[in-house]
Amino acid sequence: MSGPIRLVPDEGGAERTMQLRTLPLKRRRPAAPAEPDPTEQLGLSDDPLDELAERLRDICADAVHPYEIAAFLESDGLSDEQAALLYGRPDAFTVAEELFEKVERRYPGPSSEFANPWRADPWRCVVRGLVFALPGLGYLLGANLFATTRMRFGLPSGMLALSIATLVSWGFNQALAHRAYRWLGRLRRREAAVCLAIGAPIGALLASAAAYVVGGPLGALWFAAGQSCYLGAATALLVLGREKFLLLALAPASVGAGVVLAVDVPELVRTVVLLASVALAVGLAVRELLVAARGGERDGVELRLPIRQEVPHLLFGLACGALTLIAGLGETIHQAVHAASHVVHAHPGHTHPAAGAKTTPTGPAMIALTLSLGLAEWLLFRYRAMAVAALRTSHTTGQFTRRTGGILLGCLFIYLTTVAALDAAATVLWPGAPSLGVPQLGAMLLLGGSLWLALLLNAFGFSWSTALICLAAAVAESVGLLTGADPIVLQLIGCGTAALVLTATAGPALGRTTQHR
Repeated sequence: MSGPIRLVPDEGGAERTMQLRTLPLKRRRPAAPAEPDPTEQLGLSDDPLDELAERLRDICADAVHPYEIAAFLESDGLSDEQAALLYGRPDAFTVAEELFEKVERRYPGPSSEFANPWRADPWRCVVRGLVFALPGLGYLLGANLFATTRMRFGLPSGMLALSIATLVSWGFNQALAHRAYRWLGRLRRREAAVCLAIGAPIGALLASAAAYVVGGPLGALWFAAGQSCYLGAATALLVLGREKFLLLALAPASVGAGVVLAVDVPELVRTVVLLASVALAVGLAVRELLVAARGGERDGVELRLPIRQEVPHLLFGLACGALTLIAGLGETIHQAVHAASHVVHAHPGHTHPAAGAKTTPTGPAMIALTLSLGLAEWLLFRYRAMAVAALRTSHTTGQFTRRTGGILLGCLFIYLTTVAALDAAATVLWPGAPSLGVPQLGAMLLLGGSLWLALLLNAFGFSWSTALICLAAAVAESVGLLTGADPIVLQLIGCGTAALVLTATAGPALGRTTQHR
């Protein structure tokens, strides 16, 4: 008989040192009777299967099919002859079937000792949401650095340079962060620190150079350079898990923005406050990078990570930046395009001021989106944790697919509801901000849903598909905006299509059990 034979220690003396678990226990032969009863000698009950069911209760209770019990009996060495001789059944499969009927099912649930690897600290996500939103207060301090009375490419002078620098920083830092996280995933914290120490200054230099090439007022170019330095330092601190240090670096700009809203502050004081925040962020980042680089020992095994794997994340960062800028500056660009069209076709040589243009509630919407990024990150962890729990409790692949689909829609609903609530609160607190209309609210929610779904798919390794989908939406919206189309309609179409495609991709892809192991 093939298979391991499970043996148990002696429980009654030297006569029974080892014995098969599936065989009935023998009793010591009585001394007085000359002819012992065979039934008494074998210790058989009225139905010997009752004793076997009691002895194998745990195994039978956890079995999902009689064949599982039969496999165990055969591995213990119970043959068909022994089943007929000892238990009065024709074979081991009949024994297994009756044991399956005798013992009540007791399927084990999720173990209390199970450690979910996707648990996230909600307070840490709150802090990360704040550090994503608070840098926007720096624009209040640096607003006087942009010449709003002078126009360049149809926009306030310096705005285009700052937008290009922002796009370059977002794309480059997205790829840089992914590469550093790859090093951290291989327990190479020293190499991750070196990667950030080299890449962050390069990204800041490229973004500053892009702003300089576009051109603008000197103050706006310096502001773009400072923002690029801050974004590089923030990337390093966030990757290394030092969100609280970044919150400390943003304290001067946050307090200064609050003062600016209350009283008029000289330009020199505003500049000093901005420089203080940038200097704090860069200084803390340099300190943490030095500690990480010196703290870890160099691994003897040489490891190289191909840089081509960062390309989709670079494209994804550019696409997300473009979609967000269109949501924030779409109406301004739309007015600039129309003004340029009037100058060319109607009154050559005459420029139309942008003063009479209608205003849109983009400020509160951008605040709501940035504040919600902390919740978005927590929901990503929550989705993965609930998917792992569903994997442990689902009995069929179809049941698991339905559960993960419900979890996905539930997380998306919570995120979009929170974004809408944050926008309503920001609109109330924003001085003179108009209320958000239904089309504007729909465009903002479609943008937020698209970005969250893209981040979720990125977390599961679908980097190229998410990058191409978001990039296609960004290119389509940009082309339409430059040709004079309405920005809200463009966002509804572009982000709506992206959201539908991402949802159609996420449902089947994340419904496979292999994605969550």
